[in-house]
Amino acid sequence: MKKLIINADDFGLHEEINNGIIRCFQEGCLTSTSLMCGAPAFNNAVALLKNNEGLGVGVHLTLVGGVAPVLPVEEVKSLVDENGLFFSDYTVFIKNFYLGKVKKNEIKRELEAQLLKAASTGLKFTHVDSHQHLHVLPGIVPIVISLCRQFDIHAVRLPGESYLEDYGYKTVWSRKVGKFGLTFCSKLAARQFAAAGLLSPTQFFGMIAGGNISVPVVQKFIASLQEGTGEIMTHPGNSQNILEELYSWGYHWEQERDTFVDENIKREIAVQHISLINFGGLTYE
Repeated sequence: MKKLIINADDFGLHEEINNGIIRCFQEGCLTSTSLMCGAPAFNNAVALLKNNEGLGVGVHLTLVGGVAPVLPVEEVKSLVDENGLFFSDYTVFIKNFYLGKVKKNEIKRELEAQLLKAASTGLKFTHVDSHQHLHVLPGIVPIVISLCRQFDIHAVRLPGESYLEDYGYKTVWSRKVGKFGLTFCSKLAARQFAAAGLLSPTQFFGMIAGGNISVPVVQKFIASLQEGTGEIMTHPGNSQNILEELYSWGYHWEQERDTFVDENIKREIAVQHISLINFGGLTYE
């Protein structure tokens, strides 16, 4: 049987992102989202989740991206910039981490605080993933495993795309190199997650075309879906002009939103006899 999770990241970052994600769930084929616990529109996101039962929700562990930590700044000084925010550029975090400038105990305590804030909502969480996929970095994986055990979470994203397949999306070499590195880290992390009993989808899509996902690209991924469970990561949102003024990522939020309410995508999923699930529906295969 072929199963598919369609997960929207960054829930809670902005109300227009929240609204786009909910539209994809209500009118489209989105099955899951990931909540940023320190983000500005967290409370709005929680209220929407409580009014949209059936939408799976995970915790989007956050250590980068220019948002504030959940813990007081003085408790996580190695994780933040001069403005008391997480580093905007993930490469700065990674460089500091491997130079020993980032304290692992601060990482664990901050991520624990994010999970405690999530738990305080009373919602049931299906999985963890992370902003810019830092949860699969060597050295951070054991922290994530420990926290999953602590909070009784049984599933985690593995953001490892096929090394060679691009699903028809052509991009610059720098992004391809980034994909290769992320896939390599994911393969290393997969062994540790599996040994800890954590479940993950067996196929992943959404990094190479991240922020630029379109109907033709998703159709090619759906056609390539193998037996087991795949995940598509997406970043839908409303009000493109507002969001691109705030975030310089080059994302096409409205395009991704429109992709997952498109009748052609829904029809292709039905034709392929693909079962739509969220991370809560993962089983040992």
